[in-house]
Amino acid sequence: MTESAVAPRIVGLRFQKMGKLYHFDASPTPDLQIGDYAVVSTSRGRELGQVVSFPEAPVEPPEGGLKPVERRATARELVMRKLWASRELEAMIECRAKAAELGIRGVKIVRAEFSFDGSRLGLIYTSEDEEKVDLKDLRNEMQQIYRRSRVEMRQVGPRDAAKMLGGMGACGLEVRCCSMFLTEFSPVSIKMAKAQGISLNPQEITGMCGRLRCCLVYEYEQYLEARKTMPKRNKRVITPAGEGKVSDVVPLKGTVIVMLEDGTRVEFPNADVQPFDELKALEDKSKGPCRRHDEGGCNCGRGRG
Repeated sequence: MTESAVAPRIVGLRFQKMGKLYHFDASPTPDLQIGDYAVVSTSRGRELGQVVSFPEAPVEPPEGGLKPVERRATARELVMRKLWASRELEAMIECRAKAAELGIRGVKIVRAEFSFDGSRLGLIYTSEDEEKVDLKDLRNEMQQIYRRSRVEMRQVGPRDAAKMLGGMGACGLEVRCCSMFLTEFSPVSIKMAKAQGISLNPQEITGMCGRLRCCLVYEYEQYLEARKTMPKRNKRVITPAGEGKVSDVVPLKGTVIVMLEDGTRVEFPNADVQPFDELKALEDKSKGPCRRHDEGGCNCGRGRG
């Protein structure tokens, strides 16, 4: 086997604690292990990421191919990373003060991020209308303060901002899902709440970021699968207690709530509930053919006996 035919050793790196996973070619550094830190070249320059996985399944390379891992991070670089990280809060407060001095409204400085060697300072912000804001003057002011670093302004959406800020979730969790374990955001829609029978009151389905809650995605597929075998609301059904109309369904529990003829609501297992029309057709068939069956054009559905 030639050297070019050998598959590269792919490694998954993460640059933030709950950040997105990026893949690189670790062939030049075969001694890397999970938990190690490595230096790689990215679109933002050289960065230091932590090794979190060695994927066994094939990884689709980005356009231009996977970039190689330059080397394992040195002890000095790890110390530098901590030192620069300790200055991020100071830089964020300084940026907020400068924004106030310049009279900038509708913009919130969410976070400041130094690269591991301090060569770059990213000031992350969100705006109320989510449109691009001209912060050239603010960037210039910050560049005068942090001359050793190249200052960049980066805008993020409300979900990313909430992830960075952290805090208690709307459901009462001490740490929001996005800050605790979500590394990427999935698309969320109103139909997911409808499928799960959740109230469409904005206070019930909106997260602290002001967008639909991420947790609406968690059980959505299970609800869709469960509903496939269950009757829809307002359908006439036959139950062990008699005829009634479907008032509601509990998909994950596998039960149907039926309004009976006397007005009482009773919960039945889905297996004990039959569609009224289907049962009526079976009863008609059991009675044998009607008098018009042989004349043609009969729609009674009965067999010929």
